[in-house]
Amino acid sequence: MNSCVLMAEIIQAPQLRYTSDNQTPIAEFLVQFAGLRAEDPPSQLKVIGWGNLAQEIQERYHQGDRILIEGRLSMNTVERPEGFKEKRAELTAQRIHSLASNGFSASTPSAASSSPMNQPASTPSPVTPVQSAPPPPAPSISAPPPEEPDYDDIPF
Repeated sequence: MNSCVLMAEIIQAPQLRYTSDNQTPIAEFLVQFAGLRAEDPPSQLKVIGWGNLAQEIQERYHQGDRILIEGRLSMNTVERPEGFKEKRAELTAQRIHSLASNGFSASTPSAASSSPMNQPASTPSPVTPVQSAPPPPAPSISAPPPEEPDYDDIPF
C-alpha cells in the first residue's frame, strides 16, 4: 500500500492545467519540508492534484501556506537535455488540509490571549501529593487441562 502524509510549506503557487482532452483539471505546485536533521537543508517535492481537488487547490492554497498533504508517492524518470535520465519524486494528493486556517494558529489574537503562557503570574498554591490505592491483585487463573490431539482425516 502506498500512502504518504507530509507536512510542508507551498513554495510555488499552484498552477492549473488540463489534460489533452481539456476535460480533467490538474494542479501542480512545489512544497518544501524540513530535512531529517537540523543541519540538513529543506527538501522540495512536486505535488499533483486531479479533478475537483485540483480546482480546490487552485482556489484555496497559495505560496507560503503550510499544509498537510495525504497522497501517493511515486518516482518518475525524466530525460535530461544533457543526455542522462533523472529520477524525481512526485506526490499525487488525495486530500489537503490547511494548517493555518483551523483557528489554533499562534498568530491569531484569540489563541495568543488564551494561552496559559501569556497569563499573568499568580502566587503558586501548595501542592498536596495524591496517594493512590495499590492495584488489586490479579485473579489467579489455572490453565485448562491439555486437550487430546485430533487425529481426524479431515484437515479442517
